[in-house]
Amino acid sequence: MKVYKIKVNGKSYRVELEAIDEVASAAPAAASAPAPSAPKPDAIPAAKPSGEGNPVTSPIQGQVTKVLVKVGDQVKKGQAVVIVEAMKLENEVVSSIEGEVVAILVEKGTNVAAKDVLIRVR
Repeated sequence: MKVYKIKVNGKSYRVELEAIDEVASAAPAAASAPAPSAPKPDAIPAAKPSGEGNPVTSPIQGQVTKVLVKVGDQVKKGQAVVIVEAMKLENEVVSSIEGEVVAILVEKGTNVAAKDVLIRVR
């Protein structure tokens, strides 16, 4: 966790930022967090069980605008796998590990909360 001081319209704010790797290993979201939107079964290719593989999670709340990988694709650590839009800004969600995409749990248009699992990599 890093702490920064920013100034907006002349007013100073203290901001704490969390690295994506830290978010993936953090505890599950509180019970009050909104449930992730269920993907449409016909829009997602068949995959291994969603509990298998390492999760790649959304660092922010927003809407998925692009899924950049398919089940079976090989990804490298730091490779962008999903684009999540929040407040008109597109944010690349990157893989925290190298491996094969074994499940895609979202599609374009899915609303996600922070820490929701987007894909699984093994």
